[in-house]
Amino acid sequence: MVSMDMFHELFESLNALQNAPTYHLLFEAGLIAWLMWLLFRPSYNPHDRERLTRREEQELIDEWTPEPLVPATPQDSRALHPRIVSGKVGKYIQIGERNCLNLGTNNYLGMIENPEIEKSALECLSHYGVGSCGPRGFYGTTEVHLDLEDKLAEYMKCEEAVVYSYGFSTIASAIPAYAKRSDVIFVDEMVNFAIQKGLDASRSQINYFKHNDMEDLERLLMEQADLDRKNPKKAKRTRRFLVAEGIYMNTGLMAPLPKLLELREKYKLRFFLDEAISFGTIGKTGHGLTEHFNIDPSEIDMISGSLENSIGSIGGFCVGSHFIIEHQRLSGLGYCFSASAPPLLMAAAITALDIMQRDPSIFQTLRDNSTFIHSQLSSQLPSDLRVHGHPESVIKHIRLANPSGDKVADEQLLNEIVDKCEEAGLALTTAAYLSDREVNLPEPSIRVTVNALLSKNEIEFAVKTLKNCAESVFKIQL
Repeated sequence: MVSMDMFHELFESLNALQNAPTYHLLFEAGLIAWLMWLLFRPSYNPHDRERLTRREEQELIDEWTPEPLVPATPQDSRALHPRIVSGKVGKYIQIGERNCLNLGTNNYLGMIENPEIEKSALECLSHYGVGSCGPRGFYGTTEVHLDLEDKLAEYMKCEEAVVYSYGFSTIASAIPAYAKRSDVIFVDEMVNFAIQKGLDASRSQINYFKHNDMEDLERLLMEQADLDRKNPKKAKRTRRFLVAEGIYMNTGLMAPLPKLLELREKYKLRFFLDEAISFGTIGKTGHGLTEHFNIDPSEIDMISGSLENSIGSIGGFCVGSHFIIEHQRLSGLGYCFSASAPPLLMAAAITALDIMQRDPSIFQTLRDNSTFIHSQLSSQLPSDLRVHGHPESVIKHIRLANPSGDKVADEQLLNEIVDKCEEAGLALTTAAYLSDREVNLPEPSIRVTVNALLSKNEIEFAVKTLKNCAESVFKIQL
């Protein structure tokens, strides 16, 4: 019985083979031939290659020129001639033998020189030592870190805060913690380099809109809405983000927050706001752009800030809802893998926050200084220069009124002005950028920073010195 069944199956197979199409038979024959070739072909032996003679090897070695580890640096590069500062980087700094009025660093509230902050940092140092020597999740969290996070959340009127040990890595880690490859991010074209690195790490589709141009932003949002209607399945999987700065580091201008929130609501976006500059400088009590425009911080999905500017410490932070912030503790690479900030610097930040809450008059002083220096620069600078930035911004950019188009030559001209100012007792700096890595590279500029410790006479001295030095340099150029 079994033999008859086998014979019957063989007969049916032969019959099917006879009735099969020719192309099917050829395809199967090809597969069998390919399989046989794979099984019986000789294996590859690297020693069977033709060997070079010693003379040929030496010729190749003689012809080979290795590339330098770093590109050649011109001898006149400013990187080879750094300014050496002695002592504290406060309102006045010692550069070599010169004592200069400092309008080049971000000590907006003068916290670096505050004796109360120094005292609290030293007391914390005696208790915890210098560093925590580990990431936050691995023995790097102390009570001081948690206290600072609680105080930041309370100060910013948000549910929760997370502290990073490095200011640059804060927003650069926070963005890719949420945005992924299939997402779309709408971002102002003049955002700082830290945001740009966060965008790169997210691998999302990046759509830049013109600087503070809400019409251009809405145009991009409308185009995205049209794409979503054409492909509803993809639209369901795509998340949309909006990223902006409170005060833009590269321009000194303020973001139009009410209009951004209006578009965010209309087009259903997740909104991240970087307040590295505006935190501790804008608003009646220094809460930033939300206070300036009288907007509830809960309207923004996530706010990031820096502890390295107004606070005078180190690190950065993000505030938002409990759900948003807790996600970063497992997904923010700068939080998970960086050694936590030294406890003494967290104690310094806590004391600085206490001072900001106890004496809100410093913010009015800072605003008065910012608007006064803006008006003085606008009216007294020579016609070859123009001031950029919001009047209340603590950052001003002095740019050439008629740039040559050669950024290297324009930057060299501004550097000569800065050098002249230093000789006259005024410390300034030109804005530095990574020209081969940054998106939408700004025009060369002298970056002027304002602080609350400046007196009216010191501001007048700074403006007069900048004016005279600029006129001297332009006269030589002519």
